[in-house]
Amino acid sequence: MKFVDEFRDGDLARRLCSEIDRLSRGQSLKIMEICGGHTHTIYKHGIEDVLPPNIDMVHGPGCPVCVLPMGRIDDAIAIARQPGVIFVTFGDMMRVPGSKSSLLDARAEGADVRFVYSPLDALKIAHQNPDKQVVFFAIGFETTAPSTAVTLLRAQAEKIKNFSVFCNHVLVIPAIQAILDSPDMRLDGFLGPGHVCMVIGMRPFAFVARDYRKPVVLSGFEPLDIIQSVYMTVKQLDEGRREVENQYARVVRPEGNLKALEAMEKTMEGRPFFEWRGLGFISHSALKLRPEFAEWDAEKRFEVPGIRVADPPACQCGEVLKGAIKPWECKVFGTACTPETPIGTCMVSSEGACAAYFNYGRFSLAAQRNRLPVIDLTAPTGANLKDS
Repeated sequence: MKFVDEFRDGDLARRLCSEIDRLSRGQSLKIMEICGGHTHTIYKHGIEDVLPPNIDMVHGPGCPVCVLPMGRIDDAIAIARQPGVIFVTFGDMMRVPGSKSSLLDARAEGADVRFVYSPLDALKIAHQNPDKQVVFFAIGFETTAPSTAVTLLRAQAEKIKNFSVFCNHVLVIPAIQAILDSPDMRLDGFLGPGHVCMVIGMRPFAFVARDYRKPVVLSGFEPLDIIQSVYMTVKQLDEGRREVENQYARVVRPEGNLKALEAMEKTMEGRPFFEWRGLGFISHSALKLRPEFAEWDAEKRFEVPGIRVADPPACQCGEVLKGAIKPWECKVFGTACTPETPIGTCMVSSEGACAAYFNYGRFSLAAQRNRLPVIDLTAPTGANLKDS
């Protein structure tokens, strides 16, 4: 396939779904898509509606914005409000609520908060403002960690002293293991996060198949990528196999990206513990800067509250991230909690499951099948599978 419309062929989608139905007939299967990008594709293109009703797609903790606890947001806001600081972040983080306010609120109150598309843009701001301390809010899974690592290496090489990183990079494998070890979570297989796998490769997922006897299919992000990945997962279950398979072979290599892994190894190391929204504290599940890069570590340069903050009682982001409930089952979804007035991170992030359903879920027949309310919004922005 060379063109995007080939990845959205309705006839091919129907044939694949017929095969999924044939292989899975008589079984109720729960398959977790780990990545928030997969969740958005599923909702945007109505994939839940073309899959057989016995296939339940469960949304996992693959949104890097969503998994950050409120305490880390409060720490970021505290740094941003320091005098002489330019706080730089990705646009997704601007409206994420902390316990009392957001970075957007801090900006409205006078803090110099800016958003960029790359950490190298933050380094450029540090060049242009030698009298200011520029702090980059580093978030994301292994997908974005290499760009932070390369920026740190350049800051070191160029001896830029007014730049630092507030590191909140998290690791996908410990999160998957925490979900597998959860006693109330029954899953039959996983769709692996294609962009993370582009960096770390296939091997880190081997324990899922070997120790937990669950198939893993590393998936791309187009509609047919996901449907084919579901087909590959169901085919493994039908044949009694439990393996790690690579559907996204046009991008993912078995060994990953060795240059990216090398840059991460030079600049970062594991944290003993890190708190995840919905999953609690998970050991060795996040990264911090190595001692050699201490002078570029914002957590050492600035005092931060470091206080654990409980989620608002009304917010069920944690349950959504664990796959325990669907977004529309949250009691404040689409009422008190909207993208304009988010209570939880799953509604504000561009990869959040709640934002995906709010934007596209009104097209979904799954909610109607379950007799759940469908949000009625104007100006539809979603698109169904071509010709489906």
